[in-house]
Amino acid sequence: MASTRVHLWRANEKADLSTDRPDIRTDQRNEHAYRVALLIPMCGAAGMWAPSCIASAEVALQELNAQSGICGRYVELVLINAAIEAETPAETLIDDLIIQGQIDAIVGMHISAVRQRVIAAVRGRIPFIYTPLYEGGEAAPGVFAIGDTPARQLGPAIRYMSARFRLKKWALIGNDYIWPRVSHAHAKKELRCQHLDLASETYLPFSSNKISEAVEAIGASGADAVLISLVGQDAVVFNRIFGAMKLHDRMFRLSCAIEENGLLASGVRNLDRLFSSASYFARLETAENAEFRAKYHNLHQERAPMLNALGQSTYEGLHFLASLVSQPGQDWRMRASEPVLYKSARRGFYTTNASNTSPVFVARANGFVFDDLRRLP
Repeated sequence: MASTRVHLWRANEKADLSTDRPDIRTDQRNEHAYRVALLIPMCGAAGMWAPSCIASAEVALQELNAQSGICGRYVELVLINAAIEAETPAETLIDDLIIQGQIDAIVGMHISAVRQRVIAAVRGRIPFIYTPLYEGGEAAPGVFAIGDTPARQLGPAIRYMSARFRLKKWALIGNDYIWPRVSHAHAKKELRCQHLDLASETYLPFSSNKISEAVEAIGASGADAVLISLVGQDAVVFNRIFGAMKLHDRMFRLSCAIEENGLLASGVRNLDRLFSSASYFARLETAENAEFRAKYHNLHQERAPMLNALGQSTYEGLHFLASLVSQPGQDWRMRASEPVLYKSARRGFYTTNASNTSPVFVARANGFVFDDLRRLP
């Protein structure tokens, strides 16, 4: 079974991780370990993703340490709360750890607002693998963004759904930060190209008490469909209210960030006509995903969190890091414009931050899973 010991790194902590590792996920002590800071939101709107992210990372940890680790060194994970609501900002803790020489790399699964602050603190000193879907355009030195972007994930999904269900009018709702706003700019461009109408556009702060009002407004807008770019628990609250108002009787929903955890939390009665677009779903039928699923459930057994795209991304991020830095005689900084082959349950293939050509699908919620996967062009 996986280790269950977690201690969040605190500001100004000076512990020597070789002897007093307060927040390490590992099975044995190793003072020469390759230490990866795993940045995950552990509270707030995105906190619901933490269990699956940690559980997926532990599968990669087990696989890497069963072989040669990273750069021939045993791998350990330093867990850091990367929620925007965290008491101590993640970038403060990361800067402390880099100065102390306590970490060798970063794998981050968190929102873009946190990514931007972490990048400013890291300043290219160590590799930073950013794993989730995001708005695209990341070009900072030493940052490798391997997740889905709106150009491939969103535009084709809007085209597919509009054509299949004869949708003419879309509403947009998201949290008020860079990913939803850039994603909605892509969506509006697609609507114009397809001669479709924009019914409404709404942005809310995290954990807003005005989600109910926003759902009512969307219901009154005459929209045929709504694009949901809300994060984590905010999307769950939206779906519960949407379902209670029975808006699914006359309106479709599309999201790029609602995954299997979100379905479970939303409740099955609130999921009719809900679609998601992503390059990974738990039911993805590939040999790579079958192997990953088997190892995931074997490791965590009955305690396994729901498999989903955001969780799986940390598994992929650790394997990407291992491939990036393990080439003998080659500086990882010089890999930014070269392909990186890495183990991926979704068949990820990375050339640059602007070119990570994993197949993208649109899928329909069916109970607590997504099925009827349709590959998008």
